[in-house]
Amino acid sequence: MTESDTGLRARLVDVGEELLASEGPQALTLREIARRAGVSHGAPRRYFPTHLELLSAIARRGFDDLADRVGKALSRGPLDPRAQVATLARTYVDFALDRPGMYDLMFRHDLLHSGTLGLRGTSLPLFSLFADLVGEVRPEADARRTAGALWANLHGVAQLWRWRSLPLAVPGEDLGPLLDTVLAAHLGPERGR
Repeated sequence: MTESDTGLRARLVDVGEELLASEGPQALTLREIARRAGVSHGAPRRYFPTHLELLSAIARRGFDDLADRVGKALSRGPLDPRAQVATLARTYVDFALDRPGMYDLMFRHDLLHSGTLGLRGTSLPLFSLFADLVGEVRPEADARRTAGALWANLHGVAQLWRWRSLPLAVPGEDLGPLLDTVLAAHLGPERGR
C-alpha cells in the first residue's frame, strides 16, 4: 500500500469516526463516508472490501481510545487492585457516556465475532486486565466469570444512564455511589467498611 493509499484509508476511518460522533452508527454507510471524504462511492471498497471491515476499523479506534484512557487512569498512582477495578469501571462508564456512538459500534455482535476483522484481539486484552484485577480482589472466585458479570452490570449502567432511565429510578446526578454499589455487589464490601 502506498503512502497515498494509507492516507486515504486513514481519511475514510477519520470521516467515519466524525460521522459516528455527529450522527450516530446508523449514518455509517459506505456511500456517506465516501461522499464526506470527497471520493467516489466505490473508493472505500478498495481499502475495505466489506462494510463490516470499515466499521471494524472505526471501532478499533474506539478500543484504542478506551485502552489509552484506562492506561492513563491506572498510571496516575499506585492503587491497590480494588481501586484499580474501580478506576477501570469508572473509566469504562465515562467512555460510554462521552462517546455513545462509538461505544454502540464497538460492542456490535457482528463486528466482535467476525473472525477476519481482529476486534476480538483488540477488545480481549482490556477484559483480561479487568479479570486479572478482579482475581486479585477475589482470589476465591472464578475471576473471568465475576469480571464478566461486573462488566455486564457496568454496560447496563452505562446504557440505562445514557437513556436517562436509571436517573428516574435512582435519584442523583453522580454515578459514583451507584458504581460503588455495583462494585460491592461483585467484589464484596471494601475492607474496613
